[in-house]
Amino acid sequence: MIHAHITSWLLALILFIVALGLHKSGKEKGFKIVKMILRLFYLLTIGTGIWILTSINIDMMYVIKSLVGIWVIGMFEMVLAGTAKGKKTAISWLLLIISLVIVLYLGFVYLPLSF
Repeated sequence: MIHAHITSWLLALILFIVALGLHKSGKEKGFKIVKMILRLFYLLTIGTGIWILTSINIDMMYVIKSLVGIWVIGMFEMVLAGTAKGKKTAISWLLLIISLVIVLYLGFVYLPLSF
């Protein structure tokens, strides 16, 4: 299940980058399609995360990692929404980078479940 979770969030990260590239190149229809597919991967990531969380002895750090992971997903959406509306997204980018670093640190370095 861990591999499914890692695959789903890694594909979500790739789709996020693709969506930004499509928006930057002016392909709005492709941007909207990729955003919808990205939202499906959000659900897959959350679902596999819940499955992992319920299949282990729950430690508070895993709960914190889960909350930070949801924060990452929220920041993905904030960056994409701000970009689509032409608003400044510097704060959203900063929060995305901070949350992504925290969740990757917790997932790969601090907590024992990993590859």
